[in-house]
Amino acid sequence: MSVVSEPSSAVPQMAAAAAAKRLPLARIGIWAVTLFLCLTPFLLVIAISFGQKIEGASWEWAFSFANYQRVFVGANWPEEFTALYLQKLYYSLYYAVIASVLAVITAFPFTYLMTGLSKRAQSAWLVFILSSLSLSEVFIVMGWDVLLSNRSGLPMVFKATGLTQWLKDVGWFETLRDWGLANPRDVKFKTSVFATVLTMAYLVWPYAVILLYPPLSRLDRSMTEAARTMGAGPWTVMRTVVLPAVRLPLMGSVLLLFVFLLGVYVAVTVFAEPAKQTMAVSVYEAVRGNTLNAPFGSAQAVILLLTAGLFLALGQWLTRRNAS
Repeated sequence: MSVVSEPSSAVPQMAAAAAAKRLPLARIGIWAVTLFLCLTPFLLVIAISFGQKIEGASWEWAFSFANYQRVFVGANWPEEFTALYLQKLYYSLYYAVIASVLAVITAFPFTYLMTGLSKRAQSAWLVFILSSLSLSEVFIVMGWDVLLSNRSGLPMVFKATGLTQWLKDVGWFETLRDWGLANPRDVKFKTSVFATVLTMAYLVWPYAVILLYPPLSRLDRSMTEAARTMGAGPWTVMRTVVLPAVRLPLMGSVLLLFVFLLGVYVAVTVFAEPAKQTMAVSVYEAVRGNTLNAPFGSAQAVILLLTAGLFLALGQWLTRRNAS
């Protein structure tokens, strides 16, 4: 019996050993596919950024830093210095910073109040906010385009209700003109920095709520109740108890939304002035526009990617510093 039982007991052991060998191979295969899908697009963009544009044709593979030089100092350097594309990078950062901060500032009180509701009400709000993410950027921008249109939007409402005349009477109309929000006769919102930032903040506002909901829902409400019992007002409680408890999620939310907004295209093309458009628009124009200069567009994309990575690294450093 012992001779027969030994081989029979060895079969499960051999099967287990074979399964153990197949498991590392499966993991290696999954990691290989994941890395290929994630890294290949970035590597291709980096490789293309060193290519050369052929006049009157497409482009060819090469190893030239001319595209990066054009971004930083212009195509005619050293005879002439041009900061056109650095200006586009500046507006990319400018819009993204203001819009991400505005989205988090407005989403924070809403999310804080939402976490104080019943579980059923919270679920209903979350479903509504998640469903709003199904709307594309094009659809949202079209809606804001109609809302801010000079003929069918808020400027027409201002004029019909007499608000435009009231702004002129009190002297605020000239201030709006200085800010680019009015023409010589009527209030206007497009094209302007205000409309661009407002639309971009609206695009990421649902993401801000979703990012802030977990830390705010885990907040110990007994701490705020204790502070109020000791005589602290609502603003004092918010400043001394709530904000310090969620400062890291707030910073992380701003950082994530900032990186996301660096690549916004449709809102910028519709609401920003041509001289104040971003590098994302310039990348598309270089790759898909009349020039068909994929290497130059790739160089701008790499610089935009490195800028996002730099801000992510800075945010991680600030987060670790505040946590310690």
